[in-house]
Amino acid sequence: MPWLLVGIAFAAGLLAMAVAFHYYDRWAHPVDQNAVAGTTQPGVATSATVNPLAATPTGATIDALTLRETQLADRLAVIEARTAAVDGVSRAAAGNAARAEALLLTLSTRRTLDRGQPLGYLEEQLRVRFGARQPAAVGAILQAAKSPVTLEDLRASLDGVAPLLTSAAASEGWLASFRREMGGLIVIRHAGTPTTMPNDRLARARRALDAGQVEAALAEVTQMPGATSADAWITAARRYAGARQALDLLESVALQGDASRG
Repeated sequence: MPWLLVGIAFAAGLLAMAVAFHYYDRWAHPVDQNAVAGTTQPGVATSATVNPLAATPTGATIDALTLRETQLADRLAVIEARTAAVDGVSRAAAGNAARAEALLLTLSTRRTLDRGQPLGYLEEQLRVRFGARQPAAVGAILQAAKSPVTLEDLRASLDGVAPLLTSAAASEGWLASFRREMGGLIVIRHAGTPTTMPNDRLARARRALDAGQVEAALAEVTQMPGATSADAWITAARRYAGARQALDLLESVALQGDASRG
């Protein structure tokens, strides 16, 4: 019986030691329950996690987005307005440059014709820029350039045919010439009206040529009695005047910006 009690006491001691070893860590290092409560397992969401979008009211979010959209639209409108302004300036500059090029072309052509020189590369430029809309004018200029005539040429030619212009004896019969001479002895005209005497017409034609007025000189020459003897001069003068009229037309087209490229 005493040995039984000793055995029970010994077993109870072993049990007590086992319990003490099992709970030693918890007694020596107590765990903060608050910290344990705040710890989460990986991948597990807790009630302490705050969602920023969920914290923002839905109406306020829509208002903010609307305001942002309006601001972006205003900026886009400003950019489009600036782009349109720049595009307008660019087009105006391009139009002015085109007019300047066309006008320079006509001036160069006029100067070349006045010097009695061949057009060269200007001929192709005239066709490219003006040929589509003003083919007749371009044709008149190119035709005149094939046989260039200057004012000096017209003056010299007029002096050469002057005797024939003032006297039609070579082209008229003696009877017709006598009647014309007799009819010219007495001329009735209004005061201030230019005289129609051949010598006076010749003088006016020369003055007109000196002033560069070929059409006025041509009008005087064609009214003179020996005009049929000056067919070559009249043809050259008409070609000269026609080319300048065509150049005047092309200059007007260039200033209006109506010249076209190929």
